[in-house]
Amino acid sequence: MEPIASVRDQALRLLASGAVSSRAELVEALRVAPSTVTAAVRRLLADGVIVEVGSGRSTGGRPPRVLRLRETGGVFAVTELDGRHARVGLCAPGGALHTADEVAIDVAAGPDQVFDAVAAEFARLRAAIAPGQPLLGVGVALPGPVEFAHGRVVGPARMPGWSGVDARALLAARFRVPVAVDNDAKAAAIGEHLARGREPGDMIYVKAGTGIGGCLVSGGQVHRGGRGLSGDVTHVRVVDSGERVCSCGGRGCLETVASGAALVRQLAEQGSPAAAVRDVAAAVRDGDPTAVTMVRHAGRLLGVALSSLVNFLNPDAVVIGGSLSGLDGYVAATRGALYELCLPSMTQSLTIEAGVAGPDAALIGLGHLLRTTTDVRTR
Repeated sequence: MEPIASVRDQALRLLASGAVSSRAELVEALRVAPSTVTAAVRRLLADGVIVEVGSGRSTGGRPPRVLRLRETGGVFAVTELDGRHARVGLCAPGGALHTADEVAIDVAAGPDQVFDAVAAEFARLRAAIAPGQPLLGVGVALPGPVEFAHGRVVGPARMPGWSGVDARALLAARFRVPVAVDNDAKAAAIGEHLARGREPGDMIYVKAGTGIGGCLVSGGQVHRGGRGLSGDVTHVRVVDSGERVCSCGGRGCLETVASGAALVRQLAEQGSPAAAVRDVAAAVRDGDPTAVTMVRHAGRLLGVALSSLVNFLNPDAVVIGGSLSGLDGYVAATRGALYELCLPSMTQSLTIEAGVAGPDAALIGLGHLLRTTTDVRTR
């Protein structure tokens, strides 16, 4: 029997996403005994996390009691950092994303300057969108390995000056509210899983942007590994890499040939003025044959790197998010490589597609982390 705590977390996630609204729907979605769902719901009601708000439509028997998250005043402030920008937003306690915007940063400037810029943007959004609303929690997604249990950054290849930084402690001291710190790909995977509602299968999520991050979601839970550092697919060594030196100091990593940074560099070497991933996307939209060929090759190499994972893990879906997911040729080439290299039994019912949560996936995921790990009951 699945532990009540696990069922409680899964039930809360489903209620937050709006995918279910009753005990019967939870039983159907989670495929556990009604008594297990009843115990989990009873605990959520006792904790004040959810409320019953009347009766739903009867399907022949007693009308079901409708379950909803308890809405309280206040907001969560959430941000996803990249090398040159931060996406910043505000979430309602129930999980809905109120607003999101971008602000320029330089992650190499170090945590103090970056968090100063993020804090200023939080303040601006709160004044514009939620004046007078208390800040209930802060969530930050970082483009590097994070020990989730401690909120500490561990050996990030693309974040000079951040290794060993206790980001959770710094943010808690600054904002004096509960804080969640996670890797950007894991936060985005949570957001993507929520956006898919009733799709409970195992999912390999890949965030393909400036770098490449990965995450396995199994049974509705993120697989974090022993220290919480799992999913660093960007430093998997691949053939046809040209043995280029990677940001990690190694050679031949996937990042050097299949990431947004790699594509920007490759186009620049061909004389293109490309300086960011959006420039690569613009070149592809304009039909630049060099850009189109490079994007397809990069997508194929991602598929090559993922093929052994698909054969080993047998997921229900491979979902590609991040800025490169908007390039059809990249996703199609990844799909083609997986169909070619994986066992037919592994791809027979495998879904391989771009994400549906869009650029706010990590913000949605952070809002969920804060919602499920902090006490936001009315005080």
